[in-house]
Amino acid sequence: MRRPYGTRQEPAATKPQERTPGQHPSEYQPDLNPDAMAGQNLGRRGTHPEQNTRTMRDVKDLHARYRDWSVSTLQQVPVLPAGSRLEQGATYIDLNEQQPREFTATGDMQAAASQHIVAKSSVPYEVWTGCSGSRTSRAPA
Repeated sequence: MRRPYGTRQEPAATKPQERTPGQHPSEYQPDLNPDAMAGQNLGRRGTHPEQNTRTMRDVKDLHARYRDWSVSTLQQVPVLPAGSRLEQGATYIDLNEQQPREFTATGDMQAAASQHIVAKSSVPYEVWTGCSGSRTSRAPA
C-alpha cells in the first residue's frame, strides 16, 4: 500500500552530540571528557529567567552613561547577570566596553562579573542600534 506524497514518517534522528556522554567507560569519563555536554544546544529551548532580572535602568553606571534615554527605554534592555551562559550563535553586546560592538557567542561563553552583556534578541531594533553606538549613545527615537 502506497502512502500519499508527504505522509512518510522518518524516524527521529539523534545528533552525534547526544551520544557523547556514553562514549567512554564510566570510570574513565571524568578524565577523558570532564565537560562532555558543555556548550551544546540540544533539546527544546528553555526559558531564560536571567533575562528578566535587571535592566539598564537598574545598573547605575549604565543609567548614568545613557542618561539621555527615557526610563521606559532603559527598562526595555535586560542585562544578563554574571555567570549566565550565552547562547551559541546568538548576537550580544557588552555595554561595559569603551566602544560597544556586536559579537557572536560560542558555546563556551558566559557573562563575567565585569561585563554588562545584552542579547540582541531581547531588545527592540531601535534600542539595539542606540546601544551599539558611541559610549555616550544618543537616545533612540
